[in-house]
Amino acid sequence: MLGFFFGPIIWAPGSEVIGRRWPLLIGMLGLSIFTIGAATAANTQTLIICRFFSGVCGVSPLCVVPGVLADMYNNVWRGVAVTLYALTIFLGPLAAPFMGGFISMSSLGWRWTLYIPAILGFIDVLLVLAFVDESYAALILTEKAVEVRRETGNWAIHSRQERIEFNPRDMVRKYFTRPIKMLFTEPIVFLVSLYMSFIYGIVYALLVAYPYVFEEIYDMNPGVRGLPFLGIIVGVVLAVVCILAHNGSYTRKLKANKDVPIPEWRLEYPIIGAPIFTAGLFW
Repeated sequence: MLGFFFGPIIWAPGSEVIGRRWPLLIGMLGLSIFTIGAATAANTQTLIICRFFSGVCGVSPLCVVPGVLADMYNNVWRGVAVTLYALTIFLGPLAAPFMGGFISMSSLGWRWTLYIPAILGFIDVLLVLAFVDESYAALILTEKAVEVRRETGNWAIHSRQERIEFNPRDMVRKYFTRPIKMLFTEPIVFLVSLYMSFIYGIVYALLVAYPYVFEEIYDMNPGVRGLPFLGIIVGVVLAVVCILAHNGSYTRKLKANKDVPIPEWRLEYPIIGAPIFTAGLFW
């Protein structure tokens, strides 16, 4: 989780400078390599260090993929794409406890809870290399400018991205200072960030609390102790169904507003879900 904290500082600005494809490739490759290191670790120190750097690299898709979806989909379908992507973000951590528990109980042992994700990561790298093209418009225009220069011999043709000079001060101001300023000067940004931080904190706290409670107090084995997460998985799936069902109404509003989206149109279900979520903590 500490790696998840530091990773976005690298990948989010990187995706705006070198495009989406390379941060995805580098991040997933690094995740797979460090996960192999964690799986073969001979001591706790090596395991912790490898897990930290796998977190730093593994957060790359969380930072970059929303940008890819924004590049690929218009206002009508972008919400659907992001919702389905968010489903995978939540289902992975929630399914991992019982899947990892049963794997560690088997003859494979706990190290295969790391080998399997590493293998899948290497497969993902190959799939991205084979099938994923650059989606960032600025980089696509840069590639087009290079091609036009080569064909015409006119070396005065450049894209806007090529004219940007790398300035560390501007990078810090744009990608570090500005988000912090927005966080504390824009009430909606602050409140939504606070809301999401609380939910993420609770979810990841449950990832530790559930196994402890059901194994230490109720004497369940490592596989069965993770099955209570199925309740949260059902809730996440139902939330996705509700959001997708709402997309028709959102599309009609969008069309009536001349394709200009209003962020508050997406807040209906969070407003309903927030008190229900809080009540569920006391169930």
